Order: sequence, then C-alpha cells, then structure tokens
Amino acid sequence: MEYKLSFKKNFRYEVLNDTDKPFIVLYVLHGYGQLAKFFIQKFKSLNKKILIVAPEGMHRFYLQGNYGRVGASWMTKEDRKTDIKDNISWLTALDKKISKKYNIKKRILLGFSQGGSTAIRWRLCNKVIFNAVIIWASDFPPEDIKKGGILVNDNENHFVVGSKDEYFNENKRNELISQYKLLGFNIITFDGNHEIDIKTVNKLIKKIEKKL
Repeated sequence: MEYKLSFKKNFRYEVLNDTDKPFIVLYVLHGYGQLAKFFIQKFKSLNKKILIVAPEGMHRFYLQGNYGRVGASWMTKEDRKTDIKDNISWLTALDKKISKKYNIKKRILLGFSQGGSTAIRWRLCNKVIFNAVIIWASDFPPEDIKKGGILVNDNENHFVVGSKDEYFNENKRNELISQYKLLGFNIITFDGNHEIDIKTVNKLIKKIEKKL
C-alpha cells in the first residue's frame, strides 16, 4: 500500500536585474531537461528595469546515463497530481517572497515547452494575478481544457511557436494555434525551431510593457 509523507524541501531559482528596485517581474519557466541558471541567460538583453526570475523544476537528473550534464523537469507521468500541487505551492510561495522583497506591482509569466504547461496551471490556480501570460511552444494541459475557458477574459495572453519547431509538425502546430485562439490567446509565430527567440521576446515584452 502506498503512503505519502510531507517534508520540507529546498527549491532553486535564479534572478537577473535585482539592483534597480523594479516593479515588474518576469517569471520564466524552463523546458524539460534545462536548468534555471542557463535558461535565464536567454533573457539578459531585456529591459534592465524588469526583474527576471527563473524557478527551477524540482526534479534534477543526468541527461545521459549516470554522469555528465544535468537537467531538470517539472514532473513526469508518475504521481503527477502530487507534483503539480507541489509546483503550484512553491511557485506561489516564491512570488510572495519576490513581491515583498521588491515591492512588485505587475507580473508577466512566460513558460517554455514543459514549463508552458506548468505556467498555465499556475495561472489557472488563481493564487497569483498575472498581467500577461506567454506560452511558448507548449501543449495546453489536457486535464485543464475545461477550466481554460476563463482565460478568454484575459487581455494579454500570447501563444508563441516557431515555424520550424521540430516537436510540432504543421498539422500539430495548426491544431495548437486553433486551440489557443479559442481560448483568447494572441498568436505569434517566428522563423525558428523549438527554442526561445530573443528578438520575438524583446518585441513582445516591449508591447506588453506599454500596456502595463
């Protein structure tokens, strides 16, 4: 018989631009097999007045075999409901800490690939108010499709995907675009693969900033 025990755990996160008393925070959630300390560097060219925070998935593992490079994951199919609950709890606790320390007034949430699903779940839990949500090359969590209807009322939700994304063929890409459109997302495509395109990020964040 399976049992569970609650126990305190430490989580990692990385921060950029923490010197100018920012009032806008951009949370960036990495994809499968990435680490926060490397993922956050993709956003270092953004406006220095924006605080950038990269939480790291709670599960770290060797990318090949049992040594060498390490990556992190938000969850697997094993006991995923528990992991989803734990992710939301610690991300919400992180926002509480960040908001208090920096007196944050506006929040932007960006989730890439697997981090996109985690970002959607965080948004849907309604424990944190986000002024803009960017889902980048990610499926919408199937178990949350029904709840996803509330996103239609958001003004600044965006779905971004590369035209050459190797994880989504043309049919799958069009299917995702249609799905996100129905949920009220603005659709943005760029000429690229399954990656963060910083030019597209810069352009989008600047547009969002003007509306905050």
